[in-house]
Amino acid sequence: MDLDEREQIHFGAINAAEDFAAICARYHAANPYTGEAAPLDLAINTLMTGLWDQGFSQTQIRAAFEAALADMNRYAAGEERR
Repeated sequence: MDLDEREQIHFGAINAAEDFAAICARYHAANPYTGEAAPLDLAINTLMTGLWDQGFSQTQIRAAFEAALADMNRYAAGEERR
């Protein structure tokens, strides 16, 4: 099936995010250091700085994180954990 450019960008972004989430989960499960910064904290902070380094503005980054957080309850249906 051929995807147009818009679909390639849409599904490419989804796939990249799902791959990133799976990698974060593997590092979280393997983390032997319970008293230190969690791998998820480090990954999200590094993602934020990486977005900044790639030319996204503070406003764009903050808006994306805030929009994701605002949508979390709908996606999670009020549950704390899957």
